[in-house]
Amino acid sequence: MIRTVTETGSTNADLIALARSGAEEGLWLRAERQTGGRGRQGRAWVSPEGNLYASTIVRLRPSDPPAATLALVAAVALEEAVRIWLPDAPILLKWPNDLLIAGAKLSGILLERVDNAVVIGIGVNIAHHPTDIERSATSMAAQGAAPEPGQFLETLAETFSRWLERWRGEGIGAIRDRWTARAHPEGTALQARLGDGVVIDGLYAGLNGDGALILRLADGTRHVIHAGDVFLI
Repeated sequence: MIRTVTETGSTNADLIALARSGAEEGLWLRAERQTGGRGRQGRAWVSPEGNLYASTIVRLRPSDPPAATLALVAAVALEEAVRIWLPDAPILLKWPNDLLIAGAKLSGILLERVDNAVVIGIGVNIAHHPTDIERSATSMAAQGAAPEPGQFLETLAETFSRWLERWRGEGIGAIRDRWTARAHPEGTALQARLGDGVVIDGLYAGLNGDGALILRLADGTRHVIHAGDVFLI
């Protein structure tokens, strides 16, 4: 089910409250505008009308794979949805769940745990993209297609439902394989900025069994990244 509101502070914040009140899995909340949108690590997410700002709830089950791997589920579902509208665009996934087109960021995904649920917020630059940020950004419109946000969300809700079912039925392996097939190639130079201020440069060497990022360092050793900001260098 998709609910749409004209304006809210944050769809994630709203769904966290609804999750605590017993909202069921499968609910999507979309806002035409957000006044307090958030990205990873508390960053503000600029929210002009015409882009997608939506969140959904996943209710965790005892047999589910690790909750953190829902980041990869969201990424592959979003990549598939965007590719339906932009079939010829050179879309790449960057760990854990950024979509890039020609190196420019198209979207953002934020996961927040609340009790036995995970709220997944997804923002996609459909009609607009920022030009005054550290990393370059792009939009679907700049790449040749600008669907109405509600119409795009219908596509995304369908792809997300299918990949969530595979995550539950087949485990993280199927998701990891799809993610890897859509990511930058092994050997791509990456920089990981960890929460404690540590910066690690290395070459992309795939994902481990739990979906964590593996970097091959200059001395030949491998370092596993479970959380942090990752940049192409």
